[in-house]
Amino acid sequence: MKAVLPALARPLLDTKLPSDLDVAWFTTPDEAKAMIADADIAWVDFHPQGLIRDAVRAAGTQLKWVSTIYAGLDAFPLDIVREKGAILTNGSGLNAETVAEYAVMGVLVAAKRLDQIVRAQDRREWLKDAPGKTVLSGSRALIVGYGTIGRMIGDRLAAFGVDVTAVTRSGRDGTLTPDAWASRLGEFDWVILAAPSTGSTKAVIGAAELAAMKPTAWLVNIARGDMIDDDALVAALKAGDIAGAFLDPTNPEPLPADHPLWSAPNAIVTMHLSGRSQTTMFTRGAALFLENLTAFLAGQAMKNVTDPAAGY
Repeated sequence: MKAVLPALARPLLDTKLPSDLDVAWFTTPDEAKAMIADADIAWVDFHPQGLIRDAVRAAGTQLKWVSTIYAGLDAFPLDIVREKGAILTNGSGLNAETVAEYAVMGVLVAAKRLDQIVRAQDRREWLKDAPGKTVLSGSRALIVGYGTIGRMIGDRLAAFGVDVTAVTRSGRDGTLTPDAWASRLGEFDWVILAAPSTGSTKAVIGAAELAAMKPTAWLVNIARGDMIDDDALVAALKAGDIAGAFLDPTNPEPLPADHPLWSAPNAIVTMHLSGRSQTTMFTRGAALFLENLTAFLAGQAMKNVTDPAAGY
Protein backbone atom coordinates (compact mmCIF):
# COMPACT_ATOMS: atom_id res chain seq x y z
CA MET A 1 0.00 0.00 0.00
CA LYS A 2 1.35 3.41 -0.98
CA ALA A 3 0.93 6.69 0.88
CA VAL A 4 1.80 10.15 -0.42
CA LEU A 5 2.68 12.46 2.46
CA PRO A 6 4.16 15.96 2.93
CA ALA A 7 7.88 16.02 3.61
CA LEU A 8 7.23 18.72 6.22
CA ALA A 9 5.46 16.08 8.31
CA ARG A 10 8.21 13.49 7.98
CA PRO A 11 9.88 14.27 11.33
CA LEU A 12 6.50 13.77 13.01
CA LEU A 13 5.53 10.60 11.15
CA ASP A 14 8.52 8.68 9.84
CA THR A 15 9.39 6.56 12.85
CA LYS A 16 5.73 5.86 13.66
CA LEU A 17 4.60 4.53 10.28
CA PRO A 18 4.18 0.80 9.60
CA SER A 19 7.34 -0.69 8.09
CA ASP A 20 5.40 -2.24 5.20
CA LEU A 21 3.82 1.06 4.12
CA ASP A 22 5.36 2.42 0.93
CA VAL A 23 5.72 6.14 1.56
CA ALA A 24 6.46 8.87 -0.99
CA TRP A 25 7.36 12.23 0.55
CA PHE A 26 6.63 15.30 -1.57
CA THR A 27 7.97 18.82 -1.25
CA THR A 28 6.21 20.53 -4.16
CA PRO A 29 2.74 20.42 -5.72
CA ASP A 30 4.17 18.93 -8.91
CA GLU A 31 5.78 16.11 -6.94
CA ALA A 32 2.49 15.40 -5.16
CA LYS A 33 0.61 15.25 -8.49
CA ALA A 34 3.10 12.75 -9.87
CA MET A 35 3.24 10.60 -6.74
CA ILE A 36 -0.51 10.42 -6.17
CA ALA A 37 -1.13 8.67 -9.49
CA ASP A 38 -0.66 5.21 -7.92
CA ALA A 39 -1.31 6.04 -4.25
CA ASP A 40 -3.84 4.43 -1.93
CA ILE A 41 -3.51 7.12 0.77
CA ALA A 42 -2.90 10.83 0.24
CA TRP A 43 -2.28 13.80 2.50
CA VAL A 44 -1.76 16.59 -0.03
CA ASP A 45 -2.49 19.86 1.76
CA PHE A 46 -1.25 23.06 0.14
CA HIS A 47 -1.74 26.78 0.38
CA PRO A 48 -3.31 28.26 -1.64
CA GLN A 49 -5.78 25.46 -1.33
CA GLY A 50 -6.58 25.36 -5.04
CA LEU A 51 -3.42 23.26 -5.44
CA ILE A 52 -5.12 20.50 -3.43
CA ARG A 53 -7.79 20.18 -6.10
CA ASP A 54 -5.16 19.69 -8.80
CA ALA A 55 -3.38 17.00 -6.81
CA VAL A 56 -6.49 14.98 -6.02
CA ARG A 57 -7.63 15.12 -9.65
CA ALA A 58 -4.33 13.45 -10.59
CA ALA A 59 -5.04 10.43 -8.37
CA GLY A 60 -5.59 6.97 -9.79
CA THR A 61 -8.57 4.67 -9.32
CA GLN A 62 -6.96 2.91 -6.36
CA LEU A 63 -7.12 5.98 -4.10
CA LYS A 64 -8.86 4.86 -0.91
CA TRP A 65 -8.33 7.63 1.63
CA VAL A 66 -7.61 11.36 1.46
CA SER A 67 -6.60 13.14 4.67
CA THR A 68 -6.51 16.90 5.27
CA ILE A 69 -5.81 19.13 8.22
CA TYR A 70 -8.32 21.65 6.87
CA ALA A 71 -11.86 21.63 8.23
CA GLY A 72 -13.53 22.98 5.10
CA LEU A 73 -13.81 20.82 1.99
CA ASP A 74 -14.28 23.52 -0.64
CA ALA A 75 -10.71 23.02 -1.90
CA PHE A 76 -11.42 19.39 -2.80
CA PRO A 77 -12.93 18.04 -6.04
CA LEU A 78 -15.65 16.23 -4.13
CA ASP A 79 -17.08 14.74 -7.32
CA ILE A 80 -13.76 12.98 -7.92
CA VAL A 81 -13.59 11.77 -4.32
CA ARG A 82 -17.11 10.33 -4.62
CA GLU A 83 -16.34 8.78 -8.00
CA LYS A 84 -13.33 6.96 -6.58
CA GLY A 85 -15.26 5.88 -3.49
CA ALA A 86 -12.47 7.27 -1.32
CA ILE A 87 -12.79 8.17 2.35
CA LEU A 88 -12.15 11.86 3.04
CA THR A 89 -11.22 12.83 6.59
CA ASN A 90 -10.81 16.45 7.60
CA GLY A 91 -9.13 18.42 10.36
CA SER A 92 -12.28 19.45 12.17
CA GLY A 93 -11.32 20.45 15.69
CA LEU A 94 -7.61 20.93 15.00
CA ASN A 95 -7.91 24.69 14.74
CA ALA A 96 -11.25 25.20 16.46
CA GLU A 97 -9.88 26.99 19.51
CA THR A 98 -7.65 29.39 17.61
CA VAL A 99 -10.36 30.23 15.05
CA ALA A 100 -12.85 30.84 17.85
CA GLU A 101 -10.33 33.10 19.57
CA TYR A 102 -9.79 34.94 16.30
CA ALA A 103 -13.52 35.54 15.88
CA VAL A 104 -13.76 36.95 19.39
CA MET A 105 -10.72 39.10 18.64
CA GLY A 106 -12.59 40.42 15.62
CA VAL A 107 -15.53 41.39 17.78
CA LEU A 108 -13.25 43.10 20.32
CA VAL A 109 -11.26 44.89 17.62
CA ALA A 110 -14.49 46.18 16.12
CA ALA A 111 -15.99 47.15 19.48
CA LYS A 112 -12.98 49.20 20.54
CA ARG A 113 -11.79 50.06 16.98
CA LEU A 114 -8.28 48.80 17.61
CA ASP A 115 -7.61 49.17 13.89
CA GLN A 116 -7.97 52.94 14.19
CA ILE A 117 -5.79 52.99 17.31
CA VAL A 118 -2.99 51.08 15.55
CA ARG A 119 -3.13 53.46 12.61
CA ALA A 120 -2.94 56.42 14.96
CA GLN A 121 0.15 54.86 16.52
CA ASP A 122 1.69 54.50 13.05
CA ARG A 123 1.10 58.26 12.61
CA ARG A 124 2.47 58.90 16.14
CA GLU A 125 -0.81 60.65 16.91
CA TRP A 126 -2.05 60.72 20.52
CA LEU A 127 -5.80 60.22 20.33
CA LYS A 128 -7.87 62.37 22.65
CA ASP A 129 -10.82 60.00 22.74
CA ALA A 130 -11.49 56.31 22.24
CA PRO A 131 -12.55 55.60 18.64
CA GLY A 132 -14.57 52.56 19.72
CA LYS A 133 -16.95 52.67 22.67
CA THR A 134 -19.10 49.59 22.17
CA VAL A 135 -19.47 47.48 25.31
CA LEU A 136 -19.88 43.77 24.66
CA SER A 137 -21.97 43.10 27.74
CA GLY A 138 -25.62 43.36 26.80
CA SER A 139 -25.00 43.22 23.06
CA ARG A 140 -26.47 40.48 20.85
CA ALA A 141 -24.69 38.12 18.47
CA LEU A 142 -26.03 35.85 15.75
CA ILE A 143 -23.71 32.95 14.93
CA VAL A 144 -24.52 31.32 11.59
CA GLY A 145 -23.16 27.79 11.93
CA TYR A 146 -22.97 26.21 15.36
CA GLY A 147 -20.59 23.32 14.98
CA THR A 148 -17.45 22.97 17.09
CA ILE A 149 -16.10 26.41 16.20
CA GLY A 150 -19.44 28.16 16.39
CA ARG A 151 -20.14 26.77 19.85
CA MET A 152 -16.69 27.84 21.06
CA ILE A 153 -17.32 31.36 19.77
CA GLY A 154 -20.69 31.40 21.51
CA ASP A 155 -19.23 30.22 24.81
CA ARG A 156 -16.49 32.84 24.73
CA LEU A 157 -18.84 35.69 23.80
CA ALA A 158 -21.29 34.61 26.50
CA ALA A 159 -18.47 35.04 29.03
CA PHE A 160 -18.36 38.72 27.97
CA GLY A 161 -22.07 39.04 28.64
CA VAL A 162 -23.13 38.79 24.98
CA ASP A 163 -26.57 37.34 24.30
CA VAL A 164 -25.89 34.62 21.72
CA THR A 165 -28.35 33.22 19.17
CA ALA A 166 -27.19 30.43 16.88
CA VAL A 167 -28.23 28.97 13.53
CA THR A 168 -28.04 25.25 12.73
CA ARG A 169 -29.41 23.14 9.89
CA SER A 170 -31.67 21.19 12.23
CA GLY A 171 -32.67 23.93 14.67
CA ARG A 172 -31.42 21.75 17.51
CA ASP A 173 -31.34 22.93 21.11
CA GLY A 174 -33.40 26.03 20.45
CA THR A 175 -31.24 27.34 17.60
CA LEU A 176 -32.68 29.00 14.53
CA THR A 177 -33.12 27.05 11.29
CA PRO A 178 -31.65 28.30 7.98
CA ASP A 179 -35.02 29.69 6.90
CA ALA A 180 -35.57 31.68 10.09
CA TRP A 181 -32.49 33.78 10.78
CA ALA A 182 -32.52 36.26 7.90
CA SER A 183 -35.78 37.87 9.03
CA ARG A 184 -34.25 38.56 12.44
CA LEU A 185 -30.98 40.17 11.33
CA GLY A 186 -32.08 43.57 12.60
CA GLU A 187 -31.96 42.29 16.19
CA PHE A 188 -28.21 41.72 16.34
CA ASP A 189 -25.08 43.78 16.94
CA TRP A 190 -22.73 41.07 15.66
CA VAL A 191 -23.44 38.73 12.74
CA ILE A 192 -20.79 36.00 12.74
CA LEU A 193 -20.37 33.50 9.92
CA ALA A 194 -18.99 30.14 11.08
CA ALA A 195 -20.73 27.65 8.78
CA PRO A 196 -19.04 25.24 6.36
CA SER A 197 -19.00 26.33 2.73
CA THR A 198 -21.56 24.39 0.71
CA GLY A 199 -23.78 25.18 -2.25
CA SER A 200 -26.47 26.41 0.10
CA THR A 201 -24.21 28.87 1.91
CA LYS A 202 -22.84 30.76 -1.09
CA ALA A 203 -23.65 34.48 -0.86
CA VAL A 204 -25.92 33.95 2.15
CA ILE A 205 -25.07 37.55 3.03
CA GLY A 206 -26.16 39.71 0.12
CA ALA A 207 -27.77 43.09 -0.41
CA ALA A 208 -31.04 42.14 1.28
CA GLU A 209 -29.34 40.72 4.37
CA LEU A 210 -27.00 43.69 4.72
CA ALA A 211 -29.94 46.07 4.39
CA ALA A 212 -31.72 44.18 7.17
CA MET A 213 -28.81 44.56 9.61
CA LYS A 214 -28.55 47.39 12.11
CA PRO A 215 -26.50 50.34 10.86
CA THR A 216 -24.42 49.87 14.03
CA ALA A 217 -23.88 46.14 13.46
CA TRP A 218 -20.66 44.43 12.39
CA LEU A 219 -20.30 41.43 10.10
CA VAL A 220 -17.59 38.97 11.20
CA ASN A 221 -16.58 36.19 8.80
CA ILE A 222 -14.26 33.36 9.90
CA ALA A 223 -15.86 30.76 7.59
CA ARG A 224 -15.39 31.16 3.82
CA GLY A 225 -15.24 34.23 1.62
CA ASP A 226 -17.88 33.02 -0.81
CA MET A 227 -20.55 33.29 1.88
CA ILE A 228 -20.66 37.05 1.26
CA ASP A 229 -21.62 38.96 -1.90
CA ASP A 230 -18.58 41.23 -2.03
CA ASP A 231 -20.13 43.82 -4.32
CA ALA A 232 -23.09 44.16 -1.97
CA LEU A 233 -20.79 44.38 1.05
CA VAL A 234 -18.60 47.08 -0.47
CA ALA A 235 -21.70 49.07 -1.38
CA ALA A 236 -23.13 48.69 2.14
CA LEU A 237 -19.85 49.78 3.74
CA LYS A 238 -19.56 52.81 1.47
CA ALA A 239 -23.16 53.79 2.21
CA GLY A 240 -22.75 53.25 5.95
CA ASP A 241 -25.56 50.70 5.96
CA ILE A 242 -23.59 48.61 8.50
CA ALA A 243 -20.85 49.70 10.89
CA GLY A 244 -18.13 47.48 9.45
CA ALA A 245 -16.87 44.04 8.51
CA PHE A 246 -14.10 41.89 9.98
CA LEU A 247 -13.12 39.49 7.20
CA ASP A 248 -10.66 36.68 7.74
CA PRO A 249 -11.40 34.70 4.55
CA THR A 250 -12.06 36.45 1.27
CA ASN A 251 -13.07 35.42 -2.23
CA PRO A 252 -10.72 35.07 -4.04
CA GLU A 253 -7.63 34.32 -1.99
CA PRO A 254 -5.15 35.89 -2.01
CA LEU A 255 -7.19 39.06 -2.39
CA PRO A 256 -5.88 41.04 -5.40
CA ALA A 257 -4.19 44.31 -4.50
CA ASP A 258 -6.76 46.29 -6.46
CA HIS A 259 -9.80 44.60 -4.88
CA PRO A 260 -12.21 47.18 -3.43
CA LEU A 261 -12.43 45.39 -0.08
CA TRP A 262 -8.92 46.57 0.80
CA SER A 263 -10.06 50.19 0.80
CA ALA A 264 -13.73 49.82 1.73
CA PRO A 265 -14.66 51.94 4.76
CA ASN A 266 -14.44 50.03 8.04
CA ALA A 267 -13.40 46.77 6.42
CA ILE A 268 -10.74 44.85 8.33
CA VAL A 269 -9.12 42.10 6.24
CA THR A 270 -6.91 39.57 8.04
CA MET A 271 -5.72 37.36 5.13
CA HIS A 272 -7.27 34.08 6.32
CA LEU A 273 -4.80 33.79 9.18
CA SER A 274 -7.20 32.59 11.89
CA GLY A 275 -6.39 28.88 11.67
CA ARG A 276 -2.68 29.58 11.33
CA SER A 277 -2.50 31.79 14.40
CA GLN A 278 -1.10 28.88 16.42
CA THR A 279 1.99 26.68 16.63
CA THR A 280 0.39 23.27 17.15
CA MET A 281 -1.94 22.64 14.19
CA PHE A 282 0.55 20.64 12.11
CA THR A 283 1.63 18.57 15.10
CA ARG A 284 -1.96 17.82 16.02
CA GLY A 285 -2.73 17.08 12.38
CA ALA A 286 0.08 14.52 12.24
CA ALA A 287 -1.19 12.85 15.41
CA LEU A 288 -4.69 12.64 13.93
CA PHE A 289 -3.30 11.18 10.71
CA LEU A 290 -1.46 8.45 12.62
CA GLU A 291 -4.53 7.62 14.66
CA ASN A 292 -6.65 7.40 11.53
CA LEU A 293 -3.99 5.41 9.70
CA THR A 294 -4.06 2.76 12.43
CA ALA A 295 -7.85 2.58 12.18
CA PHE A 296 -7.81 2.56 8.37
CA LEU A 297 -5.35 -0.34 8.14
CA ALA A 298 -7.34 -2.27 10.72
CA GLY A 299 -10.65 -1.63 8.97
CA GLN A 300 -11.98 0.23 12.00
CA ALA A 301 -13.94 3.47 12.37
CA MET A 302 -11.92 6.59 11.64
CA LYS A 303 -12.21 10.09 13.07
CA ASN A 304 -13.53 13.10 11.15
CA VAL A 305 -14.96 11.13 8.24
CA THR A 306 -16.82 13.58 6.01
CA ASP A 307 -19.70 13.25 3.60
CA PRO A 308 -18.50 14.48 0.19
CA ALA A 309 -22.09 14.48 -1.08
CA ALA A 310 -23.10 16.96 1.62
CA GLY A 311 -19.86 18.95 1.36
CA TYR A 312 -18.85 18.71 5.03
